[in-house]
Amino acid sequence: MNALLPLTVLVLLLAACGRDAPPAAPEDIRPVRAEQVGMHIAQQGTRYAGEVRARYETDLAFRVAGRVDARKVDVGSQVKAGQVIATLDPNDYVLASHAAHAQLTAAEAEARLARQDLQRFTELRAQNFISQAELDRRRTTAEAAAAQARQLRAEAARQDNQQAYTRLTAPHAGVVTAISFEAGQVVAAGQPVAQLARDGEREVRIDVPENALDSLRAARNPRIRLWSVPGRDYAGRLREVSPVADAGSRTYSARVSLLHPDAAVKLGMTATVEVGSESVSSLSVAQSALFRIDGKPQVWVVNPQTRKVAARSVQVGELNGERAAIVSGLAAGEWVVTAGVHKLAPGQQMRLADPGRP
Repeated sequence: MNALLPLTVLVLLLAACGRDAPPAAPEDIRPVRAEQVGMHIAQQGTRYAGEVRARYETDLAFRVAGRVDARKVDVGSQVKAGQVIATLDPNDYVLASHAAHAQLTAAEAEARLARQDLQRFTELRAQNFISQAELDRRRTTAEAAAAQARQLRAEAARQDNQQAYTRLTAPHAGVVTAISFEAGQVVAAGQPVAQLARDGEREVRIDVPENALDSLRAARNPRIRLWSVPGRDYAGRLREVSPVADAGSRTYSARVSLLHPDAAVKLGMTATVEVGSESVSSLSVAQSALFRIDGKPQVWVVNPQTRKVAARSVQVGELNGERAAIVSGLAAGEWVVTAGVHKLAPGQQMRLADPGRP
C-alpha cells in the first residue's frame, strides 16, 4: 500500500499539467479555386445589335380623302403588286365623274356645231356672201369650242382618276408591316395608313457611335448573326451611314446589307453585326482572379510546392466576355486563384476546392 502511494501522486501531477497546457491552434487553410495560365484565342472586334429590315419600306396612303369602306389586309399579309389593300366610299367621286362626262358631251356637241358653221361660212366667203371679218369670228368660235372640249375631256379623265384613287393598291410585292386605319375611319389625302416592306433585299439597321464611324467604313467583311440562328454567319456589306446623328441617342444610323439571305431571315428579327472581327491568341485569366491594391490590378499566384499564395502585379489588356488578357506579369503555366481572392493574405496556405490541381 505504501509503495503505490508515490505512483498515484505522480499520475495526478501529470494529469494536472495536461489540463493547464493550451491546445494547439488550428492551421488557417483557405479553400480556393485556381486555374493554370495559358494561351486563349479571343475574338477581337466590335458588335452592334440591330434589326432585320427590308431595304425598301414604303408608306402607303390614299391620294384622295374619304371614308374607309373596307380593309382587305392585316399586318403580316403577303401581297402582290396591284393587290387591293383598302377602298374608300366612291359615291362622291362617281357622281363627280358623271358630271364631268356630261359637261364633256355638251362641249363636244358645241364644238361639232362650231366646226360645221365654220365650214358653211368658209363656202359663203368664197362666194363673197359674207365678209372676211365674219369668217374670222366664226373660226375663232370654232377654235374656242374645240379648246373647251379638250379642257373638259382632261377634267373627265382627272375625275376618272380620282374615282380610281379610292382603291389603295400595293405598288409592288411585299409584306404589310404596319396598319394605322380601320373601316369607317375618315382619312385625308396623303395620310399614311399602312407600311409595305418590299420583297427582295434584306439588311440590318444598327446605331453606331461617332467614334466608331471610321472603323465601320473601313471594315471589309462585316459578319451578321441572327439571335434565332446563333450558329450561322451571314456575309454583309455596309450600304449606307446616316450623315446626321440622332438627336436623342447621338448615334448614327447605318444599314448593313445581307448578301446571301436565306429562308431563316425574317423581317424584325434581332441580329448582331460584327465589325473587324479577328482571332487573337494571348495570355488570359478569368476576370474573377483580378483584384486591386492601391489601384493596381493584382493576382494571387500559387506556389505548387508549398501551396502558398503571393500577390503579383499584372498589366491587363482587353476584356472579352469573362476573360481578361494579360499583357505582362504572368507566364504560361503558372497557377492563379480565381475564386476566394478577397479572403487571402500574402503567404497564406490554401486548399484547392477542385481536385486534380497542383
